[in-house]
Amino acid sequence: MKRVMSALAIAAVLATGTVVVTEAQDRTIGERIDDAAISASIKTKLAADRAKNLLSVNVDTREGVVHLKGAVPTERDRSEAERLARGTKGVRGVQNDLVVTEGAASPRTR
Repeated sequence: MKRVMSALAIAAVLATGTVVVTEAQDRTIGERIDDAAISASIKTKLAADRAKNLLSVNVDTREGVVHLKGAVPTERDRSEAERLARGTKGVRGVQNDLVVTEGAASPRTR
């Protein structure tokens, strides 16, 4: 009975931990650093280009594909964020999930 319980415990640990371990091992440290550098570069561009509109954009990069999330005041800002991301060295693709919240107050108008 003790062996059965031990085997079940090990199986439970492996079943719940396998996904995390696999995901952590499928990318090298260098790849994670490259993705972090891409994200940081894009955030810097967003802040420098139009700080009033694009500071709240969330940038996540995985294997060179950038995912933009958050809200921006205009469609022009949405397009500009994507353009800046696409023009960043190392970017292989952009998924733009930014939502336009026209009429929302920007930090400058508050």
